Amino acid sequence: MSNPVGSKTPSALRQVLALIGWLLFCFIASASAAFIPIGTWYQSLNKPSWNPPAWIFGPVWTVLYILMAVAAWLVWREGGWNRQKLALGLFVGQWILNAIWTPLFFGLHLIGLAFIDIAMLWLMIAATTFAFWRVSKPAGLLLLPYLAWVSFASVLNFVLWRLNG
Repeated sequence: MSNPVGSKTPSALRQVLALIGWLLFCFIASASAAFIPIGTWYQSLNKPSWNPPAWIFGPVWTVLYILMAVAAWLVWREGGWNRQKLALGLFVGQWILNAIWTPLFFGLHLIGLAFIDIAMLWLMIAATTFAFWRVSKPAGLLLLPYLAWVSFASVLNFVLWRLNG
């Protein structure tokens, strides 16, 4: 596909590079987990019977980060930052809340503060999903699994806080 002068559609190379950039950006949110030892603290917590096994988190988050990146890329393609400041700004805001949850919960063991963070994260994801939907329905749909997982994680965080507070 050519990119005629004056066209608002990014070139194919720029689109591929942008998608790679969004993927890297999304996965960087998980980088804090690499530096925070979970150790025996989490294993020693009282947990509900429906607490998922530890092995599930890696695959789930891998899929979610890919979906998030593709959603952001789809919105970015509709005019970049100039035209999509609100939607992409909300995305960055939820990304920040996502990135700080792990240090709060696993690093500092502040389960209550982590719950406040994840509750704000849920609100930001909901707002981002709505904003993305208005720009690109597929982008909005791609965020629904993320919203569902964070809904579940919010309930789990709350229960862990109540059981171990």
